[in-house]
Amino acid sequence: MPGAEPDRIPFWFLRHGETDWNARGLSQGSVEVPLNAVGEEQARRAAAALLGRGIATIIASPLGRAQRTAQIVAETLQLPFSTDPELREVSFGVQEGQPMSDWFDDWVEGRLTPEGAESFADLRVRTVAAINRALALPAPVLVVAHGALWRAFRQAAGLPANVRTPNALPLWVEPPAAGEAAWRFTPANLPA
Repeated sequence: MPGAEPDRIPFWFLRHGETDWNARGLSQGSVEVPLNAVGEEQARRAAAALLGRGIATIIASPLGRAQRTAQIVAETLQLPFSTDPELREVSFGVQEGQPMSDWFDDWVEGRLTPEGAESFADLRVRTVAAINRALALPAPVLVVAHGALWRAFRQAAGLPANVRTPNALPLWVEPPAAGEAAWRFTPANLPA
């Protein structure tokens, strides 16, 4: 299947900063929920951690929480950023705004797709295609996006999918070394 596997190019990934719905454990999906004060500060700390990393391109989800995070980083790095609509967070359909619970695990495992939602399998295909498009841009690339989208990439990268990625923690993402199957994610040290 075209685009089913990530191109073996290292890059940076950053999940958006915290929102009030993150803090309350609610599924956001495609709902526009802005960064809260904590999320704004997290984005500033992430930007400081990314200084001097040689990032050449910043590409983000079009949703406001990811765009705001990318904007803060871009201003710090003195770079422009662009968006790719395919980096948007998954739609959770009728589960948007609801507590994260057992339905989410079933969705990741492919046992359930909530009414009106995108399946995890479809999200994986979309995610890999969008990240591969980003990786064709001048490197190193920083992708600013979302938690469920990153779970889909984790699965494509040969890692357990259902692992929560902290808000605004920059990850250096490296393809498998010779003889290895899984990608490696190394978190950047955040300033105190």
